[in-house]
Amino acid sequence: EKCVLGSAGCKTDVDQLRSVLDIKMKVYAHNHRKPMATPSVAQMLGNTLYYKRFFPYYAFNVLAGVDSEGKGAVYSYDAIGSFERTPFSASGSGQSFLIPLMDNVISHKNRLDEKRDLEAEEVVEIVKDAFITAGERDIYTGDAVEIMIIRSDGIQKELFQLKAD
Repeated sequence: EKCVLGSAGCKTDVDQLRSVLDIKMKVYAHNHRKPMATPSVAQMLGNTLYYKRFFPYYAFNVLAGVDSEGKGAVYSYDAIGSFERTPFSASGSGQSFLIPLMDNVISHKNRLDEKRDLEAEEVVEIVKDAFITAGERDIYTGDAVEIMIIRSDGIQKELFQLKAD
């Protein structure tokens, strides 16, 4: 498995959506004898959300993984299945704090200095700083963030505590 789904919204809807996706991925793996590729999972998620558009899941999703070229792929969704591939994304109550910072630091928008490639470890530190900022300004941002580092050889998980009190 080379992709991770992050969801914000109603917990029961998120759990149901994940259950439906898990079943569809198992059926695909059984029929094709291989796991579903990240772009295929992205399309399947969009189709699944669109199918429920008249009574949608209250779930706002971000799918991240590795594509067939070994490059990172991030997909951002609305509740009814519209999605796009983006350099990064955020969802949930802290989104309004995270996106502008990532626009500046990751996408290099509105900056005059030269854009450079960032190592995974450096990006993790930027993400930690961004979540600390969101946690200080948004009461609904949780006490910890689970950071997933997705590479073509697997997924590394890191739990980072935001609040020490």
